[in-house]
Amino acid sequence: MQAPQSAMLLRIYTEEGRQEGHKPLYEAIVLRARELGLAGATVLRGPMGFGKSHAIHTAKIVDISAKLPLVIEIVDSADKIRLMVQALEGMRNIGLVTTEKVEVVRYGAGPDA
Repeated sequence: MQAPQSAMLLRIYTEEGRQEGHKPLYEAIVLRARELGLAGATVLRGPMGFGKSHAIHTAKIVDISAKLPLVIEIVDSADKIRLMVQALEGMRNIGLVTTEKVEVVRYGAGPDA
């Protein structure tokens, strides 16, 4: 799949312990993006962060909770990102969702791969 040169970045800030039904929330989001035919999705785990509550969550041994920050990034056309944002509306307790215009410089491996 070829990504458009002018694109949009969807960024979802959440935490790893959150659920959507019987699945982890991040898994439900990535699977939904795949169902919608988006170019790809990446889940990034943060070693430390805080959100709306200002409670610090860290990956220290003493604090082995399932509340570490996660960021899910998806880049695709603005139309497909808008579809994904609509799909997120049915999911509860996600966290912060942002979008921004981006320029895709390169997508995937070259023709020799």
